[in-house]
Amino acid sequence: MDQVHVVRHKVLVEGRTQRSVARELGLSRTTVGKYVGQVAPVRTTATAPRPRPVWDAVAARVEALLVDSVRWTGGKQRLTATRLHQLLLAEGQQVGVTVVKDAVAEWKRQRREVFVPLTYRPGDLAEVDFFEVLVDVGGVRRKAWLFLMRLMYSGRDFAWIYERQDQISFLDGHVRAFAHFDAVPARIAYDNLKAAVVRIMVGGTRTLTPRFTALASHYLLEACFCRPGEGHDKGGVESRGKAIRQQVLVPIPAGATLAAINETLLAQMDARLDTTRDATGQTIGQRFTEEQRQCRPVPVPFEAAATTLATVTPRALIRLDGAVYSVWTRWAGLDLIVRVGPSTVTIVGRDGTGICHPRKRFGERAIDYRHYLPELARKPQAVRQVLPDLLRDLGAPFPAVWDHFHAAHGPREAARLFAKVLGQLDTHGAAVVVPALATALASGTPLLLALTPAEMPTPLALDAVPAPLRAITVASGCAADYDDWLVEGVA
Repeated sequence: MDQVHVVRHKVLVEGRTQRSVARELGLSRTTVGKYVGQVAPVRTTATAPRPRPVWDAVAARVEALLVDSVRWTGGKQRLTATRLHQLLLAEGQQVGVTVVKDAVAEWKRQRREVFVPLTYRPGDLAEVDFFEVLVDVGGVRRKAWLFLMRLMYSGRDFAWIYERQDQISFLDGHVRAFAHFDAVPARIAYDNLKAAVVRIMVGGTRTLTPRFTALASHYLLEACFCRPGEGHDKGGVESRGKAIRQQVLVPIPAGATLAAINETLLAQMDARLDTTRDATGQTIGQRFTEEQRQCRPVPVPFEAAATTLATVTPRALIRLDGAVYSVWTRWAGLDLIVRVGPSTVTIVGRDGTGICHPRKRFGERAIDYRHYLPELARKPQAVRQVLPDLLRDLGAPFPAVWDHFHAAHGPREAARLFAKVLGQLDTHGAAVVVPALATALASGTPLLLALTPAEMPTPLALDAVPAPLRAITVASGCAADYDDWLVEGVA
């Protein structure tokens, strides 16, 4: 079109001859005359497609290779147009690479998925996913997992970071999210993650895990699952998770504990309630208020912790998921119930008492040496072996007690005396021993003497005394009575 304008301008405005314009622009005089004679641009349409003899000769073979490539490609090892051209040349086909590239592009276009613009109704749908993140806990950088639930109508999010991407964390995230929203949506969309799906059956039905089935039944929610490998079926939570990682979690969040990091993260999520959500000017908070009315009320919280049985070893330890936890020595050899939460492990004894440990990673140990007091009271050398950890678990005033014994008697005798203190602690309990030790340290009283209780004679019951002797009263003696006997003997 620009060339037509130039030709017409040179001839009709500048007054030049068609011959000179044709010579200058390298055009035929017939073409110049046609441009000058047409008042408006004319679009010419081909009456029949141009013949493509080269393409017609290889079209069937290209189609066959593209269809068959599914069998001998996979993952990131895909069939490219360049490689397809090489395969055709190796077969003796005479075709250019541009023709092959155009054919492959058209083949992909015809099979490209077309997406449907969706709308969301209040309280109808939420989406859930896990995302790998980094956190600094206590100055140590570690990998963690972000659980994210997004209410699709209002756009309100719940986010919580876990140390593991397991079923316990998956279920606990639902419990926390429903409690935080104070609402339960009708449906939730998921990937086909192992925490929820055992296997995908023919026809697309899913066999669900028993624990996830119990959660869905408890909250009366409908679980919806994406097509395998099609994460964009729940693109709302996918895009929001990416935004949280790149905006909210940069710089990498740091805190003394993971719980402190989570509280800060949740506050940042709730700070978005005043953010405009749609073209009408409604905020996330306003749309959530509307959505909350359409959701079901939250029932009693679901118990997300898993329950299992474990055998206590002769060392009074329980092994669970590669980690080791201590129990009372009197429980050695028993089969006990263990409740595994996302961050704690509770071991329940046969008498109903429980021991709670922080949940550890594979290869780590959670040992409280207060569980071994009866054995340590009999083994002074073991006291010396575990002394730093033992003093950490006992707390004040036991480090001062050890320092007192060590300064007065040396390490070997100090271990023996400290073992006796541990025996008293096991027998009488911390409520009796700790105040006595603190008072003795303050007053300078010998520590073992302060722990020795004053033994009073126990009076006999009346029915334990023979009848003839019940009327006889014997006065208790004292040391002065023996002095009188000695004086009489000398006289």
